[in-house]
Amino acid sequence: MAIMVTKHTRTPAETTVVVAMSGGVDSSVAAALLVERGYNCIGVMMRLWAETGEGEGSTNKCCSVESVHDARRVADELGIPFYLINVEQPFKHKVVDFFIDGYSHGVTPNPCIECNRHIRFDYLLNYARRLGADYLATGHYARLRRGNDGRIHLLKGVDEAKDQSYVLSVLGQAALHDVLFPVGDFPKAEVRRMAAARGLPIASKHDSMDLCFVFDDDYRRFLRSWAAEAMRPGPIVDRNGCIYGEHSGLPAYTIGQRKGLGISGVVEPLFVLELDYLHNTLVVGTAAELGRDRLVAEHVNWTLDEAPPAGSHMQCKIRYKARAIACTVFPQGDARVEVRLDEPLRDITPGQGAVFYDGDLCLGGGIIGRSEESKVEFRETRSPLQQGSMP
Repeated sequence: MAIMVTKHTRTPAETTVVVAMSGGVDSSVAAALLVERGYNCIGVMMRLWAETGEGEGSTNKCCSVESVHDARRVADELGIPFYLINVEQPFKHKVVDFFIDGYSHGVTPNPCIECNRHIRFDYLLNYARRLGADYLATGHYARLRRGNDGRIHLLKGVDEAKDQSYVLSVLGQAALHDVLFPVGDFPKAEVRRMAAARGLPIASKHDSMDLCFVFDDDYRRFLRSWAAEAMRPGPIVDRNGCIYGEHSGLPAYTIGQRKGLGISGVVEPLFVLELDYLHNTLVVGTAAELGRDRLVAEHVNWTLDEAPPAGSHMQCKIRYKARAIACTVFPQGDARVEVRLDEPLRDITPGQGAVFYDGDLCLGGGIIGRSEESKVEFRETRSPLQQGSMP
């Protein structure tokens, strides 16, 4: 059985843990493990904001009627109290509005990172503290280890395919001393077996993978409803200003995208290079123009509350499921870091997280900033690649 980091020498029976429950497998097993170890547990579920959808029961997937029912059943099975708290307005302001604003300004935001930053490990963690709890536990796949200096180190989960340290990179020492991740030392398959062995009613429940606040999983439709101005059509151009056609709204595209651009008759395949929201322009180019080996990360948090020395070598992930790339970092103050990658990447996307690792150790992360604004001089001409191929 894995040994969890604790901050004091009191017995489990003297220790109170608020468990963030979602009605899913991971948080349910996390609660079960803590109860079995003798902790005094309180189950808490957050009611989050959701748009009004069509049909009965359409709501935020993380707190649907079914999910609340499942979480309550698990809590009853474990013999622990269960509370549903309303976090709709903080979630709308800190996560949903952030999502809308990001797409409205030509970046591709990651709402899960902001939810962890502002909701789970700020609002909910402080709620647990106000209840007098010693810890907040969640079903995240990550591990905690205490260093010789007493600081808590955030490590990847044992299951590389389920590791969630990427979205936990926003945590600093104040939070890491007050959280527990009971399932991080186990593979997902083992966690499901644990749920089944304990007779928990959610053992075979599917994982939730989509945007929780978009009822139909269509984020483009959501943005047309909530940020119509951001979905205005505009020109598709290359770096020289040659016009290739019209895009359907910048949020419908992402850096590195090739398919679905509506461009035909070109000699060489074209990819999305930039979303220029100031001119409502989609900038495209060849594969040779796409790759970059540098980026700037903003709003950087270091999990040990201390930036590494300039020139430190580590690895960087630019997407949740991306491969970690060796890099060198140069902290610049004001929570900004210049990152020099050992190899160019084709999908460095402003708004996504840049998260830093030393092997399994998650060092921290920030948000990828914009590259230098491209100098595009618009010309009302068709691209040379298209001339002669279209009437």
